[in-house]
Amino acid sequence: MRRLSLWLRRNPMIGDCILALLLLIMDVGGRTETDTHPTPLWLWLPVSLLLCGPIAVRRRHPVAAAYTVLAADMLQLLTHDLAWDEHYARIALPIMLYTLVAYRPRRTALVYVGLLFLDIAWYMSIKWGMEGGGSEIAADAFVMALAWVSGEFTAARQLYHDEVEQKLALLEREQLRQARLAVQTERARIAREMHDVVAHAVSVMVVQADGARMAVDGKPELAAKAVGIVSETGRTALEELRAMLGVLRGEGSAALDPQSTDLAGLVDTMRRVGLPVTLEASESLDRLPAGIGLGVYRIVQESLTNTLKHAGVGTRARVRVNRLPHQVEVHIEDEGDGQLGGHKLAGGNGLIGMRERTNVFGGSLAAGPRPEGGWAVRAIFPTTAGRRTGNGAVAAGR
Repeated sequence: MRRLSLWLRRNPMIGDCILALLLLIMDVGGRTETDTHPTPLWLWLPVSLLLCGPIAVRRRHPVAAAYTVLAADMLQLLTHDLAWDEHYARIALPIMLYTLVAYRPRRTALVYVGLLFLDIAWYMSIKWGMEGGGSEIAADAFVMALAWVSGEFTAARQLYHDEVEQKLALLEREQLRQARLAVQTERARIAREMHDVVAHAVSVMVVQADGARMAVDGKPELAAKAVGIVSETGRTALEELRAMLGVLRGEGSAALDPQSTDLAGLVDTMRRVGLPVTLEASESLDRLPAGIGLGVYRIVQESLTNTLKHAGVGTRARVRVNRLPHQVEVHIEDEGDGQLGGHKLAGGNGLIGMRERTNVFGGSLAAGPRPEGGWAVRAIFPTTAGRRTGNGAVAAGR
C-alpha cells in the first residue's frame, strides 16, 4: 500500500482520473436502484459526466472544473421533475470546494462559496418539507465546512513547504557567497605568504648568480662562494615554502573547516528549516583525521539537503556514523519517495561530489532507493592507510 500511495503522489492526475471513474460508475449504477421511477438515461448520463469528468482535471484547471461541476448540479436541480433519483456524484461539489481553497487564492474560493450557497439554497427549497430533507441539508452543510477546513490545511502545508524551499535556496546562496569570499581571502593570504617567502630569496639568488657570472673567469673563488649562497638560499626558500604550505594545510587551516564532531549543529540547522532528523554517532569521532572528518560532514550535509529538497513535506531522516577499528561508516536514510532530483548540492555536484570525497581516501559510496520506500546513502572511509584501495563505487540515482 505504501508503494501505491507513493506512486499516486507522484502521479496525482492518474489518481484523480481513477476517482472520477469510480464516482461515475457509482452514480450511473445508483440510477436504477434507488427508486421505482427510473430516470431516463439520456438525461442522467450527461449530468453524471459533467459532475464526475472535471475531477480528472481539477489540479490543472481548478476554476473551470469547479464551475463545470456547479453548473451540472444546477442542471440537475432544473430537471428535478424528470429525474426522480438523486446523483451520488454531487459529492464532487465539496471536492471542488476543497480544490479551490487548497490551490487558488482565497478570493476565488469565496466567490465560489457564494454561488455554492445559492445552489444549496435552491436545493433546500426542493428538499424542504420532504422526509429526511432537514437532515440531508445539515449533512451537506457539514461536508462543505469539512471540505473548506481540509483545503485550508492543505494550503497551509503547501505554504510551509514553499517557505522551506525558499529558506533552503537562501541558505545555499549564502553558502556559495561565503565559499567565494573564503576562496578570495585564501588566495590573498597565499599570495602574501608566497611573496614574503619567495621575493627575498629570488632577489638574493639573482644578485648572487649575476656576481658569479662576472667573477667566474677572474676570481673563481668568489664565483664559487656566490654559487654556494645561491644554493643555500634556494634550500632555505624551499624549507620556508614547505613550512608555509604545512601551515596552510595544517591545523590552523583545518580548524576553519567543519568536522564530524560538528554533525549535531548541522542536524539542528536541518531541524530548524523543517526536516526532522535523528542522529546516532560514535563518541570517538573527534579523533578522526581532519580530511576524513570533513568528508563525513559534507556527505551528511549533501544527503540531508537532498532529502529536504526532494523527498516531500513530513519526511523524516536518520543519520548514523559508526567508528569501527579500521573504517568509519556513514548511513543516511529518509522516508521520501526516492525520486532523482537531478540537482547540484552545496559543496559538490550531487553524488559525483560525494563519490570524489570518498575516493580521495580509498573509500566507497553507494546510494539508491530503499525497498520499503525512501532513499539511502552509505559511505565508507578507511582509517588505516593499508586498507585504502581507492576504489569508490556509487549506484546510479539521486
